[in-house]
Amino acid sequence: MQTLQQLKSGELKGVRKLTLSENLTTFPEEILELAESLEILDLSHNQLCEIPKEISRLKKLKIAFFSNNNFTKVPDSFKECENLYMLGFKANKIDTFDEDILPLTISWLILTDNCIAALPHSMGKLSKLQKCGLSGNKLNELPDSMKNCRNLELIRLAANNFQEIPSWLLSLPKLSWLAFAGNPCSTSKRVTMKNISHDNMTILELLGEGASGKIFKAYSKDLGTEVALKLFKGTVTSDGYAIDEMNACMSVGEHPNLIKVLAKIEEENKLGLLLELIPNDYVNLGNPPNLDTCTRDTFEENRTFKLQTIYAIAKAIISVSAHLHSLNIMHGDLYAHNILLHPNENCYLGDFGAASFYEVKNESYEKIEVRAFGCLLDDLLSRVESESLQDNLYITLDTLRSKCMSENLQNRPLFKEIRFL
Repeated sequence: MQTLQQLKSGELKGVRKLTLSENLTTFPEEILELAESLEILDLSHNQLCEIPKEISRLKKLKIAFFSNNNFTKVPDSFKECENLYMLGFKANKIDTFDEDILPLTISWLILTDNCIAALPHSMGKLSKLQKCGLSGNKLNELPDSMKNCRNLELIRLAANNFQEIPSWLLSLPKLSWLAFAGNPCSTSKRVTMKNISHDNMTILELLGEGASGKIFKAYSKDLGTEVALKLFKGTVTSDGYAIDEMNACMSVGEHPNLIKVLAKIEEENKLGLLLELIPNDYVNLGNPPNLDTCTRDTFEENRTFKLQTIYAIAKAIISVSAHLHSLNIMHGDLYAHNILLHPNENCYLGDFGAASFYEVKNESYEKIEVRAFGCLLDDLLSRVESESLQDNLYITLDTLRSKCMSENLQNRPLFKEIRFL
């Protein structure tokens, strides 16, 4: 992170990325002097409420973040930023979003945790839009014009006021990751689960942290064993409310490729789940998307997979996904980075932060998730060992990948219909 003093002194001339967090109340004009180089601007965690029109001078600007500020409207200053493709205003106070104020280059828009009740009709002009975060607002509909956003792959609608999900959204050709829990259209029965006291837990070590909370290795006096304890932050995240994630985890039942839920913690200031402790020789299959890949996972450089490993993963994920959809549960975040893989090729699908319950007899939700599986298969097959490219199993898996990624939902199989594995 840089400092305002460095900026004012000219020390930052020529930088491609600028990050300032100093309780700024006004946009520093010196930023405009970086017009020849600046590509990424992060002014999150300040007190800003306006952006000057002159920001259009930043012709090379590609990414701009303004999370945790005091904006009450989406600024109309970016229209001429001709290279801007990612714009974020998470956790502000935005209730106004005017027509035709965004550049048509936008492919990633983050408006999570605001007060937006309506989106402009001009959203439909964002033909390059791939990823859109709208959780934690006051929306009850999307503009019909967004049916023109045919490149949309991921949208988060959780924690809003939707009575129904529009049918045109479910038929978008590339939509693969959808979250809509915490809306009237996604309801579920509360699941009975043993409730234990947080005071009876002994925290041993931090295992990991995600958007919705932290996971610890812990000892439960009530259960008499070591467990993985997920403690939720309790606030709205990009995926929705913690209580919805908890309910999804408790509703999925048992499956060989799901981590068992043992008990819950539900107290006034504490929400948590006690999960089966997975051995530490399980590792994440992939890493989350980055600023360049947008919706697709990333992998360690030169990472390759044996064809048999891909086969084993595909077989497991098809099975567990069929199980979830038999319960009308959409995972919503079917990605390599949410799969834990063992050297013996056993795997677990985890992280139900984006999971949603949907109405019976609507197969569109499952076919959207089938495309997410196709993307997963696509990522893995792109890293298969080269000597396997002519193998019959590779050809079979590649054919399945193609069917699952079809832009026509009717051509995609349901998980239960994928029999050859």
